[in-house]
Amino acid sequence: MTQLLRAIDSAAAQLADAGIDSARWDAEQLAAHVAGVDRGRLLLLEQPGEEFFERYREAVTQRSHRVPLQHVTGTVAFGPVQLSVGPGVFIPRPETESLLEWVTAQQLTTRPVIADLCTGSGALAAALARHRPAARIIAIDDSGAALQYARRNTEGTAVELLQADVTGEGLLPELDGQVDVVVANPPYIPDGAELDPEVAQHDPHHALFGGPDGMRVITGVVALAGRCLRPGGLFAVEHDDATSAKTVELVSGTKLFDDIRARRDLTGRPRFVTARRKSND
Repeated sequence: MTQLLRAIDSAAAQLADAGIDSARWDAEQLAAHVAGVDRGRLLLLEQPGEEFFERYREAVTQRSHRVPLQHVTGTVAFGPVQLSVGPGVFIPRPETESLLEWVTAQQLTTRPVIADLCTGSGALAAALARHRPAARIIAIDDSGAALQYARRNTEGTAVELLQADVTGEGLLPELDGQVDVVVANPPYIPDGAELDPEVAQHDPHHALFGGPDGMRVITGVVALAGRCLRPGGLFAVEHDDATSAKTVELVSGTKLFDDIRARRDLTGRPRFVTARRKSND
């Protein structure tokens, strides 16, 4: 065990030297991943063999090159689900769990229809399917690579996956006025924003950037939500922490929604806007 602790200490120092703020956490998470145990059980391990230490060194080296921790482990936790992630798909962030918590706290019908726009890895769709197994959930993304992960992450659920551009006209006309909930975590970072290497070099730019002010895809998402939600249906869209007021203004400007509210994430930053489809246009 002393050898393992020394290896973790050395890994944490290496990751800190690489500029990683969560160096100790990442070092322990990587050790747990290589050992095939939860992080909390590391101290209960028998002394690992040389194969473990070789694989651990390789994983730490990857992470020190600013490969995302989630790419090294191949997984990320999101709400109640464990997701597969990797190159070609946006890594779900803890901040989005605030949106998930809001949705799961709402009173819905027994078999609601839910649309997850810009689903990416399928994070929201998979988590909502866990909370609402009787729901019909349609998850949409325009990236075939992302939908490969979403397919894996929603396997065994009734989630329906669709490859399409949510900003395009005439999408899902058969659902006009039929959807109970629309959720969306679209690309919303303003073009040219400076990002950490893990994000800039590994998350797909198509899933990150939303035009000069970050609002390009959000505009299409709001329009689609206004069309497909039933009267009284619920809407939640994530946005950049600098565009909360713009998003509220956009939703309000459609004249289709009421009860429009700006909400904050777990860190206290403005992160998503919720609204209710008006009973009458």
